[in-house]
Parts: sequence; structure tokens; C-alpha cells
Amino acid sequence: MIKRFLVAFFLCMGIAVGGLAQPDADELAKKASFISYYQGKDGKSLVTMTITDAQGRTRERQMTILRLNIEENGAQKYYVYFHKPADVKGMAYIVWKHIDKDDDRWLYLSAMDLVRRIAASDKRSSFAGTNFLYEDVSGRSVSLDAHEFEKEEGDFYILKNTPKDAAQVEFAYYKVWVDKKTFIPMKAHYYDEQDSLYRTIEVLKTQEIQGNPTIVTMKASDLNSGSSTVTQFNEVTYDIGLGDDIFTERYLRKTPVQWIKG
Repeated sequence: MIKRFLVAFFLCMGIAVGGLAQPDADELAKKASFISYYQGKDGKSLVTMTITDAQGRTRERQMTILRLNIEENGAQKYYVYFHKPADVKGMAYIVWKHIDKDDDRWLYLSAMDLVRRIAASDKRSSFAGTNFLYEDVSGRSVSLDAHEFEKEEGDFYILKNTPKDAAQVEFAYYKVWVDKKTFIPMKAHYYDEQDSLYRTIEVLKTQEIQGNPTIVTMKASDLNSGSSTVTQFNEVTYDIGLGDDIFTERYLRKTPVQWIKG
């Protein structure tokens, strides 16, 4: 009787006989996604992306990113306004992120005064010529992948994520190293059908901002081309009171100057 009671007690406390119970993979993926994309009711940052090619040559993109949560761990809206360089200044990008269907994306090309809808099939293409993808900006929905807890490694939980619809993506699977304390996904490795690592994303620096653990510097690398992009998030603020009306086609052409810093 006592033995059965002790076994039941330890299981209820999340402890398996012989050691700690492994984390639930789906819950771990949701926590990592929340920390990366959902903290606060809304958010704003001034972002600098520095692209380095295989020859060591660099170029920069500077933009403001606004984000509004519509549902907790669910629908969101994003607004991206480009400041630099001169050939992209005034360009704007809007995302309506969904959980149960493809996201809606629009790009405003200021030089042509043209609004272009971005096809769902383009979400895995380069964002503004960087090593980050359109899908990286607003985040990949956790519902699109099957999550598997692989192992613990030092201060990290390692998740293996396999796409439910392989035809929609260029990777076979990717692994994420999630910090045990903050749940920030500190590193992601992408593999092709031959199990070859071809793309990495790593967090270089984090900071606590308004009580929220926040990624402030990260790097995406293409191992095939030898190019990489370092993204720096500056002047990050949360809960600034964004309105839903900003995230519409009207404001693609008419910059919401009260929220955009040049």
C-alpha cells in the first residue's frame, strides 16, 4: 500500500521512478513560441539586420517592427516599416498571423506605389534579401509541426520538430535548443532529406525588458552559401497601446508616424 502511494505521489509531482519525467514536447514548443513572439499585449522595436556574404562584404537593413496580439498564443498582427537603405525606404510589410490557416501577408513597394500580396508558398523565402525568412519574422505556428522531446543537454531541452505537410517547406526537420530557465529557443538547426545541416539560427544575446526575457541579438546562417545575417533588436518596448487599425492596407501607404521612428 505504502509503495503504491509513493509511486502515485511522485508521478503526480511530475517525477517518474528513476528520475525526472521528461517535458511534454507540445507544451515546451508552445512556451518557446510564447517567449519569442507573444510577450506583452503588443510590442515595438527598431531593428538592424546586417547581412554578410561569403566574401565578407556587408550591407544593412533598418526597420521598425510593430506587433499586436489578437489571441493569447494565437492570432497576431505585424507591421514592418523599412528605414534604410535608400532603395527600400518607405517599403512596408503587414502580416496577419493565423493558427488554423495560412497567414495573410502584404508588401508595399513604395518606389512603385504598389501593394503586393505575398503568396503562402513564399513564406519560406528570403525576407528583404537577408538570411531570415518571411516566416521567421512573425514565427512559425507550433501547430504546423509534430514535436518530439529528444533529450536534455546541459542547460537546454532539445526538441525535434517535423513538418506535418512536408510539401510546404524546404526542410525535413529542425531541432531547437530551449533554455530550461527562460524557455527562450537559443538555437535552431535545420536539416534536409539527407540529414544534412544546412541552416542555423542562434541567439547571441538576451536581456530582461519590462520583466520579460527578450532576444536582442540573433544570427541566421546559410551553411551552403556561407552568408549570414545578424539581427539587432533595439529600443524594445512592450504594452505601448497599439490599435488594430494600423495593421491595414491603408497604413501600408500612409505610415503611422506616431509609432515609427526614423
